[in-house]
Amino acid sequence: MEGGGRPSAVQAALLAASTALTALLYSVYRQKARVARGLQGARRVRLDGELRAVLLEAPGRCVPYAVIEGVVRSVKETLSSQFVENCKGVVQRLTLQEHKMVWNRTTHLWNDYEKIIHQRTNTTPFDLVPQEDGTGVTVRVMKPLDAAELSLETVYEKFHPSVQSFTDVIGHYISGERPKGIQETEQMLKVGTALTGVGELVLDNATIKLQPPKQGMPYYLSGVDFDSLLQKQESNVRFWKILTVVFGFATCAVLFFILRKQYRHHRERQHLRQMQDEFRQAQERLLRETNAEGGETLKNACVICLSSIKSCVFLECGHVCSCKECYRALPEPKKCPICRQAISRVVPLYNS
Repeated sequence: MEGGGRPSAVQAALLAASTALTALLYSVYRQKARVARGLQGARRVRLDGELRAVLLEAPGRCVPYAVIEGVVRSVKETLSSQFVENCKGVVQRLTLQEHKMVWNRTTHLWNDYEKIIHQRTNTTPFDLVPQEDGTGVTVRVMKPLDAAELSLETVYEKFHPSVQSFTDVIGHYISGERPKGIQETEQMLKVGTALTGVGELVLDNATIKLQPPKQGMPYYLSGVDFDSLLQKQESNVRFWKILTVVFGFATCAVLFFILRKQYRHHRERQHLRQMQDEFRQAQERLLRETNAEGGETLKNACVICLSSIKSCVFLECGHVCSCKECYRALPEPKKCPICRQAISRVVPLYNS
């Protein structure tokens, strides 16, 4: 604690940082909890012949947050894999990722570093159809790339290591960067994949569309079933809740430590004020006695308490300035209050 009982700069910074981090974690937890509650309240609809009637009865022919499960089917031409034969899909993502080692001057270690140097995503319109096709009901999936969770399957992956000469190796050690190679990846949402869609379900003329919801809830196109998706979000909520509680307790501990220090400082100030009051009262009493006895009492008064008579001779300095009780109260190693010289022994003073 600094003078005046104020917390030090380090304590104040620690309290501010822990409070800000706790507030940030709490905001993330609330957002995750809102998403989980939204998923729990989402309306589950079946992709069957009654779906159109359900939407006709809904206000505005729209279900704001609905869950629907179906199988991916392309509307127009499908996308073909560039590396795998007879692999058809509706979303294709090609990625080139650079892998290299970077020298850390602080830890003096080589660390792995990855960087996407090129990525291209191709899409084609597609529908969700029932597992058992024949009902004639389809749901057009809109803006699939806006989905918070889009399940893409990796159909091709190859690592191309970099070829380095001896001169290149020396140059890499000097520059602090050692390229490892390029990883080429192709991911696809294949035709026939079972998909769980969570979003706004709307009847637009004769077309049923699944699109991102308007109330800020996440849009999902996941390859897992809805129960697994909900369980994953609830586990995520529990994780952020535990983090928030842990850092909240840490913040409370820091605040308790600072308040405890302030309380102790306040008690010390009260004790000092009480001692000053007692000293002032002793001075006033001594002055009254001095006036009554002609000044002799003040001359022989202990310089520490000013209330008792001097009764100790300090050796080797020879000063006579303290009573026996105040001498015993002096901190170790005992020193003369007048000259600050160490007291080797004490001789009682007898007044005749």
